[in-house]
Amino acid sequence: MSASLDPSRLEDAEAAEAADPGGVLRQVAASAAQVREAQRAAAEAGVAGLAEDGRPRAIVVAGTGASAVPGDVLAAVCGTGCAVPISTVRGYRLPGWVGAADMVVAVSPSGAAEETLEVAAEAARRGSRLLVVGEADSPLAELAGRSRGVVVPVRSQGPARSALWSMTVPLLLAARALRLADVPDTVLESTAALLEDVAHRCRPSSEPFVNPAKRLALDLAGDVPLVWGSSALSSAAAYRMCCQLNENAKYPAVFGEVPETGRNQVAVFDGFFARGGSPADPDDFFRDRVDEPEHGLHLVVMRDPEEHPRVRARCEASAALARDRGVAVTEIRAEGDHPLERIASLIALADYVTVYLAIALGVDPASEPAVQELRARIA
Repeated sequence: MSASLDPSRLEDAEAAEAADPGGVLRQVAASAAQVREAQRAAAEAGVAGLAEDGRPRAIVVAGTGASAVPGDVLAAVCGTGCAVPISTVRGYRLPGWVGAADMVVAVSPSGAAEETLEVAAEAARRGSRLLVVGEADSPLAELAGRSRGVVVPVRSQGPARSALWSMTVPLLLAARALRLADVPDTVLESTAALLEDVAHRCRPSSEPFVNPAKRLALDLAGDVPLVWGSSALSSAAAYRMCCQLNENAKYPAVFGEVPETGRNQVAVFDGFFARGGSPADPDDFFRDRVDEPEHGLHLVVMRDPEEHPRVRARCEASAALARDRGVAVTEIRAEGDHPLERIASLIALADYVTVYLAIALGVDPASEPAVQELRARIA
């Protein structure tokens, strides 16, 4: 394990909050409030009126980093049966086929991300319908105003990665207005209630041996996480977890999807980081970790009740194969019936895991010194 790992930082709320000067834990705990506030903001902005011009040919979500994840969530919730294609652009270029028949959704909490601004400006020049999710007084909102676009204001209170639901709910309500997603108000409220339940289970005052997020954070410390999704929905959550491990904990992670992992990532079970032999029971919090190998792989599989039966079989076979080779395995199972509830439950737990891992390692979850330095170098 890393020499900087100190599990005592997770033992009580005071220690955890002292190690989180940017208040990222509080922002994660506010996820349910984000859902409700974003629902009100979208209604006041007139998102329902997007249906007046009919259904677009396609929806393109433009964002960078954490601001692009709402596009992944939108596509996952709408599902493979969605009547129009939904794609996400993470960069400066809008696909050549996008035109006046399409809708471009520009997401940037600050409203100033240069890549998103450039894509939104190109969409306006092509006559595309424009929906902006970002600060009300920002260059992006001003662009939308000139282009007769709709602006849903977002209050930026921390890193964009901590405002996922503020950015995502307006997209879901736009899809609902266009009859592309079945997300009634009752589902939004049940999702908020589920987020509150996860927040209670993972609260800072809860001790590590009963707090699922703290337990997994300590189990991951020192290992190389392979985070897999078993469906389009859980794969979006798995990708989000890898991004959060990178940004919150400054920790490496490898993303994969179960239908493909059988052809490539499974091979690493025989590699350098496989522990060899059967590991200790990962569910035994009180096990003696002194004799455990210092580093190894840790397979995290996000499971979805709606996964294909063949994928389910591959998940189980892959997990058994990993355990036979001494690779630790953790399964995170989605909760709820609606796709939004299921993806929210996966993301919520993973968000807590990544913040607690940062705290245990003595890393400020809110800081991004390397990112800031990179931006300064390329400015």
